[in-house]
Amino acid sequence: MRTVLWFMALFAVAVASALFAGNNHSTVTVFWAPYRVDLSLNLVLLALAGLFVTLHIALRTFSGLLKIPQQARRWRLLQKERAIHSALLDSLSHLVSGRFVRARKAAELVVSLEESVGRSGEHLGYEGRLRTISHLLAAESAHALQDRAVRDAHFQLALAHADSRDAQDARDGVQLRAARWTLDDRDAPAALQWLDQLPQGAARRTVALRLRFKAARLAGQSRVALETVRLLTKHRAFSEVAGKSIAKGLAIELILSAHDSVQMQRAWDTLDASEQQIPEVALAAAERLLSLGGSVTVANQWLLPVWEKMVQRTDALTLPQRIRLARALEHGFGSVGGAPDAAWLTRIETAQMHNPRDAVLQYLAGVVCMRLKLWGKSQQMLKQSLSMMQDPELKREAWRALADLAEQRQDTKAAAEAYREAAKR
Repeated sequence: MRTVLWFMALFAVAVASALFAGNNHSTVTVFWAPYRVDLSLNLVLLALAGLFVTLHIALRTFSGLLKIPQQARRWRLLQKERAIHSALLDSLSHLVSGRFVRARKAAELVVSLEESVGRSGEHLGYEGRLRTISHLLAAESAHALQDRAVRDAHFQLALAHADSRDAQDARDGVQLRAARWTLDDRDAPAALQWLDQLPQGAARRTVALRLRFKAARLAGQSRVALETVRLLTKHRAFSEVAGKSIAKGLAIELILSAHDSVQMQRAWDTLDASEQQIPEVALAAAERLLSLGGSVTVANQWLLPVWEKMVQRTDALTLPQRIRLARALEHGFGSVGGAPDAAWLTRIETAQMHNPRDAVLQYLAGVVCMRLKLWGKSQQMLKQSLSMMQDPELKREAWRALADLAEQRQDTKAAAEAYREAAKR
């Protein structure tokens, strides 16, 4: 369609020109004393058009002659730029294929070619980034060869060129690689130091968070590792299940690293509400606090969500978790000033009455009654729990409690029998 329109326009111009030229009897008179020249208007127009075309071609030719040196310089720069790009691609391909010596030599060739361009007075426009990437590739190759001296030399050059205006973005990459190299050298504090120097936006990238997590784990900084795992899970670098599992392990490590009740409280406050409600975390925190001589009331408060979860759903906790919960409460009730208050007594009694076939609840109710000096009721519940109990350790503790009750009654024969049964477990 476009071709048809062009032909129609051309025919229209031809027809208009023919009509104008065929019926045009005008003349142009040129007076040049003492001469007079009469020319046809059509001839004058054609002469003017020819003169315009001739001058245009002459000017274009003259401009082209003047641009020959500039085009020659541009061609030489283009050839050098192609050589630089070719060497850069060779370095990348050798690096990913495991030819680290060739990769380093190709990267050094890029640097030398770029320097030759600079000495000739030409500019590529991206010299800073090119030098940074070239030195970084050479340093990466030297790191793979465990040549730390060459690696550090190229790294310092890459870091120096990354300070230029056009290479600010490359500086983040240089610092990330430095953190990675120090982490490979098992120098976790240096890796964390490099990561701390990153801008806020770069420090929250997934690759930076992964490096921080590994460095924190290597340095034994559970608090930093836990905070990093939360961010990685939020960024979906970890799945929800994997993130919660890792966070649970780190929370337990953080709890076990506490050496007094103040550190224990600080570690507990560091945890999120969702992490505090994880049964393993709450049990570990309460056990650690009680072992450090902390407040029984606080420990029982931490255990309350786990208790409520167990009471609401019988399958919410596994049997080992239920046993740990009962033993933690027993430990708290048996400490000085840790006798069960009315609220906990009501909770335990209500749970035991609603589930009389639960051996763990029967044992816990028997222990509570023993702490309250209800010897008869305690003996009855402990004996009932023995017939349903499957855990050997808890059964041994039940027999030991029965032995203590027998000693309270001064029943030497029953105490000896209970101790004998406990020794079998």
